[in-house]
Amino acid sequence: MDVNDIAIYVIYYVCFLFALSFHEAAHGAIAYRCGDPSAKMLGRVTLNPLAHIDPIGTVLLPILLAVSRSGFVFGWAKPVPYNPRNLRNQRRDPVLIALAGPVSNLLIAAFFVGVSRILVTSIDAGILPAQPELVYLFLISMITINMVLAFFNIIPVPPLDGHHVLMYFLPISGQRALERIGPFGILIAVIAARPLFRLLAPLFDAVQSFALPL
Repeated sequence: MDVNDIAIYVIYYVCFLFALSFHEAAHGAIAYRCGDPSAKMLGRVTLNPLAHIDPIGTVLLPILLAVSRSGFVFGWAKPVPYNPRNLRNQRRDPVLIALAGPVSNLLIAAFFVGVSRILVTSIDAGILPAQPELVYLFLISMITINMVLAFFNIIPVPPLDGHHVLMYFLPISGQRALERIGPFGILIAVIAARPLFRLLAPLFDAVQSFALPL
């Protein structure tokens, strides 16, 4: 692995950490707004990645993927806890808390799409000089990683955020059936992710082309 490869993975990892931290902090912030202070009391309503790091999902796995030259970064953070008994609306609020993570990632992606367009427009107008390739890589990574994290987490299987949304619409029998697949949830999500992102590929391409029409 040469210096350029290391720089690329460092950028990926920084974007990945920021996306995870924002995602988890958003869960905690909305839980607090809904009446439960658990995450805030544990220091989880913060963008500091140290508060959200999972030793395996946030450190070991991404490093192993980088060393093996997998070409992508994948992992997870510690889930933000909340006590449903403290919520003002125990049926609706878990859905709001669950949606907070993916929505926050989509907002970050949209923000960096705007930043990218402003940068490209300024360069075309001669206001700014052309930037190093690593700057463009950072911008496109922030957009793509946040979009991937958002869409992956809305897959409706435990323990992903999407299952809390689906639970809201299911009868009791359906909720129990969904909970029973919990031990296999991540495996199901990983299998489902391939066709999902194949379906979303045109959207990703369109967003990237709009953000950085280079």
